[in-house]
Amino acid sequence: MAYDPDFGEWVREHFGALGPLEIKRMFGGAGVYSGGVIFALLDDGGVWLKGDDANVPDMEAAGSRQFTYPGKDGVEMGLGYWSLPEGAMDDADEAVVWARRAIDVALRKAAAKPKRKKKP
Repeated sequence: MAYDPDFGEWVREHFGALGPLEIKRMFGGAGVYSGGVIFALLDDGGVWLKGDDANVPDMEAAGSRQFTYPGKDGVEMGLGYWSLPEGAMDDADEAVVWARRAIDVALRKAAAKPKRKKKP
Protein backbone atom coordinates (compact mmCIF):
# COMPACT_ATOMS: atom_id res chain seq x y z
CA MET A 1 0.00 0.00 0.00
CA ALA A 2 1.14 3.53 -0.69
CA TYR A 3 -0.43 6.77 0.55
CA ASP A 4 -0.03 10.21 -0.99
CA PRO A 5 -1.08 13.09 1.33
CA ASP A 6 -2.18 15.17 -1.69
CA PHE A 7 -4.54 12.35 -2.66
CA GLY A 8 -5.85 12.36 0.91
CA GLU A 9 -6.71 16.04 0.57
CA TRP A 10 -8.47 15.33 -2.72
CA VAL A 11 -10.51 12.62 -0.94
CA ARG A 12 -11.48 15.09 1.82
CA GLU A 13 -12.73 17.52 -0.83
CA HIS A 14 -14.42 14.84 -2.96
CA PHE A 15 -16.29 13.47 0.08
CA GLY A 16 -16.82 16.96 1.55
CA ALA A 17 -20.59 16.49 1.91
CA LEU A 18 -19.90 13.80 4.54
CA GLY A 19 -18.52 16.35 6.96
CA PRO A 20 -15.20 16.06 8.77
CA LEU A 21 -13.10 13.02 7.91
CA GLU A 22 -10.04 11.72 9.66
CA ILE A 23 -7.30 10.09 7.60
CA LYS A 24 -4.77 7.95 9.43
CA ARG A 25 -1.72 6.31 7.91
CA MET A 26 -1.64 2.54 8.20
CA PHE A 27 0.51 -0.15 6.57
CA GLY A 28 1.85 2.31 4.02
CA GLY A 29 -1.66 3.36 2.97
CA ALA A 30 -4.30 5.18 4.98
CA GLY A 31 -7.67 4.61 6.59
CA VAL A 32 -10.53 7.08 6.23
CA TYR A 33 -12.75 7.55 9.27
CA SER A 34 -16.12 9.20 9.76
CA GLY A 35 -17.64 9.40 13.21
CA GLY A 36 -14.86 7.25 14.63
CA VAL A 37 -15.37 4.28 12.27
CA ILE A 38 -13.15 3.33 9.35
CA PHE A 39 -15.11 3.13 6.10
CA ALA A 40 -12.42 3.39 3.41
CA LEU A 41 -8.79 2.68 2.60
CA LEU A 42 -6.55 4.80 0.40
CA ASP A 43 -3.85 3.05 -1.58
CA ASP A 44 -1.88 4.02 -4.69
CA GLY A 45 -4.44 6.62 -5.77
CA GLY A 46 -7.40 4.33 -5.20
CA VAL A 47 -10.33 4.57 -2.80
CA TRP A 48 -11.51 1.25 -1.34
CA LEU A 49 -14.87 1.24 0.46
CA LYS A 50 -15.99 -1.15 3.20
CA GLY A 51 -18.44 -3.70 1.89
CA ASP A 52 -20.81 -6.38 3.13
CA ASP A 53 -23.76 -8.38 1.83
CA ALA A 54 -25.88 -5.21 1.69
CA ASN A 55 -23.72 -3.19 -0.70
CA VAL A 56 -21.24 -5.55 -2.41
CA PRO A 57 -23.69 -6.79 -5.08
CA ASP A 58 -24.36 -3.19 -6.15
CA MET A 59 -20.66 -2.37 -6.07
CA GLU A 60 -19.84 -5.39 -8.24
CA ALA A 61 -22.61 -4.39 -10.67
CA ALA A 62 -21.04 -0.91 -10.87
CA GLY A 63 -17.66 -2.43 -11.77
CA SER A 64 -15.98 -2.39 -8.36
CA ARG A 65 -13.34 -4.97 -7.57
CA GLN A 66 -12.28 -6.38 -4.23
CA PHE A 67 -9.09 -5.18 -2.55
CA THR A 68 -6.58 -8.02 -2.60
CA TYR A 69 -2.98 -8.40 -1.57
CA PRO A 70 -0.41 -11.18 -1.87
CA GLY A 71 -0.40 -13.33 1.24
CA LYS A 72 1.98 -16.02 2.39
CA ASP A 73 3.03 -18.49 -0.27
CA GLY A 74 1.79 -16.10 -2.98
CA VAL A 75 -1.88 -16.75 -2.26
CA GLU A 76 -4.11 -13.72 -2.99
CA MET A 77 -5.92 -12.55 0.14
CA GLY A 78 -9.05 -10.41 0.01
CA LEU A 79 -10.24 -7.74 2.40
CA GLY A 80 -13.80 -6.53 2.84
CA TYR A 81 -13.08 -3.39 0.82
CA TRP A 82 -14.15 -2.66 -2.75
CA SER A 83 -12.97 -0.03 -5.21
CA LEU A 84 -14.98 3.14 -5.54
CA PRO A 85 -16.81 2.74 -8.86
CA GLU A 86 -14.96 4.52 -11.65
CA GLY A 87 -17.77 6.99 -12.39
CA ALA A 88 -17.75 8.11 -8.76
CA MET A 89 -14.10 9.14 -9.02
CA ASP A 90 -15.30 11.97 -11.30
CA ASP A 91 -18.64 12.66 -9.61
CA ALA A 92 -18.49 13.79 -5.98
CA ASP A 93 -22.26 13.41 -5.47
CA GLU A 94 -22.12 9.78 -6.61
CA ALA A 95 -19.00 9.18 -4.50
CA VAL A 96 -20.79 10.45 -1.40
CA VAL A 97 -23.69 8.03 -1.99
CA TRP A 98 -21.26 5.10 -2.15
CA ALA A 99 -19.33 6.39 0.87
CA ARG A 100 -22.49 6.73 2.97
CA ARG A 101 -23.32 3.10 2.23
CA ALA A 102 -19.78 2.12 3.30
CA ILE A 103 -20.19 4.14 6.51
CA ASP A 104 -23.44 2.25 7.18
CA VAL A 105 -21.48 -1.02 6.81
CA ALA A 106 -18.82 0.23 9.23
CA LEU A 107 -21.45 1.28 11.77
CA ARG A 108 -23.23 -2.10 11.56
CA LYS A 109 -19.95 -3.94 12.07
CA ALA A 110 -18.99 -1.71 14.99
CA ALA A 111 -22.40 -2.24 16.64
CA ALA A 112 -22.08 -6.02 16.26
CA LYS A 113 -18.73 -6.17 18.08
CA PRO A 114 -18.93 -7.17 21.74
CA LYS A 115 -18.22 -4.31 24.11
CA ARG A 116 -14.94 -4.47 26.02
CA LYS A 117 -15.11 -4.32 29.77
CA LYS A 118 -13.01 -1.57 31.30
CA LYS A 119 -10.43 -2.64 33.83
CA PRO A 120 -10.82 -1.06 37.25
